[in-house]
This record gives sequence, structure tokens and C-alpha cells, in this order.
Amino acid sequence: MGFELTILGSSSATPIYNRHPTSQLLSIRDHIFLIDCGEGTLMQLLNYRIKYHRISRIFISHLHGDHYLGLLGLISTFHLQGRTSDLHIYGQQELMDIIELQLRISNTHLRYNLIFHAVRHYTPEIIFEDEEVIVRSIVLNHRVPCTGFIFLEKPRPRKLKIEKLQEYNVPFTFFNRIRKGDNFQTQDGETISNDILTEPPAKPRSYAYCSDTVYEPRIADEVKEVDLLYHEATFLHDQAERAAFTYHSTCLQAAEVALNANVGKLLIGHFSARYRDLQPLLAEARSLFPNTELALEGRKFKID
Repeated sequence: MGFELTILGSSSATPIYNRHPTSQLLSIRDHIFLIDCGEGTLMQLLNYRIKYHRISRIFISHLHGDHYLGLLGLISTFHLQGRTSDLHIYGQQELMDIIELQLRISNTHLRYNLIFHAVRHYTPEIIFEDEEVIVRSIVLNHRVPCTGFIFLEKPRPRKLKIEKLQEYNVPFTFFNRIRKGDNFQTQDGETISNDILTEPPAKPRSYAYCSDTVYEPRIADEVKEVDLLYHEATFLHDQAERAAFTYHSTCLQAAEVALNANVGKLLIGHFSARYRDLQPLLAEARSLFPNTELALEGRKFKID
């Protein structure tokens, strides 16, 4: 039951220094989610030998090209390669207008169902939920409507103690009820506490993705105590004025959000083309929040 993030792109605005525009792949149990889809995302999926046909849902934070220009190519490739399973896309309503225009102009009739879910950029909301995962939006503050996303794993069932189940002759048909927390009553009328028959499950895991945004202290409240936080960090803090003007954040500001939110680990990305060497950005973030890593292409971050 994995929970793993793979970085596909970490550059801001344009590809440079072998860094690609923003895109990430998140695997949670049986789900494969794509988060943003900048130019070159399909090639990155191929480079890292990812079985991209398993992607079921794509989350687009906003409509700046470095976050969605790879999407139409991916949609088309799915079609050309005979995809038949549904594809769900989450983003601002205007994104669907762009997709529909491209499909109409190219006279493309997809072989699969493309199901679009409009995301409101002005209020946080649950945008996806099933028996395993909840995905909630985060309101960000950028030059255009922009949202982040929090991926929350639902609590897993309790772990069965097989030797105890055998000791008390618990029938197999009761296992699911016991996993859910029920006690067991023997034929003699003795009640066996669930704590004797099971162990508590592992803590649910969580990941928060904060795309392009000016520094917003309130974001810390929305991502409180997540295991892994990605926060854009386009500039070093000596460019704080430039960051504010372009509605981006500095490395130090990203670290401050992580510190105030008490997250487990911080990833920084969306690096400006002015920085070939990223070590100073990492050092600046670590000066405030030591458990920080660079969101570099090909890196995988597993949450146990």
C-alpha cells in the first residue's frame, strides 16, 4: 500500500538546465494521480518508464502554460494508443474550454470518456473522495486563479493478529467486521475485545501541493501537520521584492510556511531560470526548516 511522489518537472516558466516545467506523479495505494502537466511531461513519463496509462486523475493548479501545456499532448496520446478507461481532469472551468477547442479544431473524437471537474479557486473544497483517499483544494494567491491540492489517505483497517484469531476460533466470515473495530463473542458468550484480536493501523499519510503563490501565512493553517509539503520557492530571499511583484514565493518564505504548519518534510521547486546552481536555495530553506529537499526531476519521495 504505497504512498510515493515522483518529480517530473521543477522549473518555472521555461525548461532550462535539464529542468522541465512543473509536473509530479503521486501514487497512493491503487491510485495514480498526475499533478500539473507542464510542457514535456509525456517525455518525462517515458524517460522514467512510468506506466502512464494507469493515470486516472489529473489535477491542474492554474492556467499558466508551464503548468498545463503538456496536457493536450497527453490527452491525444491516450487517444492514439487506444485508451478506453475514463480520464478525470480537475481544474478551472476555462481549462475545459481550451481542451474542447483543441479537440474540435483537430476533429478529434476521443476513444475514452474525458470527465472534467471544475474547481473553484476562491474557496477550499473536497474535489474527490472514495474509500481510500480524499483530495481537497487549497486557495492560493497568484496572478491568475490558482489552487493547490491536499491528498489525504483515509484511515486503514486495523491489522489482524492471526495467532489470536486462531486461538479464539474466530470464523473467517468475521474478519472484516473485526478489521473495522468490532469485538468478537465466542460460543460460550465470552466477549473478546478488539484490542486483543488486532493492532492499530498505521497513521494515515498526507501530501500537500502548493503551486504558484505569493507568500501567504494562512496557507500554514490549511496544510497543518501534513507528512510532505511541496511549496513553490522560485527565488532566493534577496529577491523578495521580485517574488511579491510576480506573485511567487522565496525559499525562506516556503520554509516559514513549513515551520508554522509543523509538516514532516518540505520540498521546494519551481526554480527560476536565474539559478543554475540550486544548492543556495536549498541552504536558505534549510536555515529555517532543516528537513527540506529539492524537488528535482526523477527523485522519489516515499511516505511510510
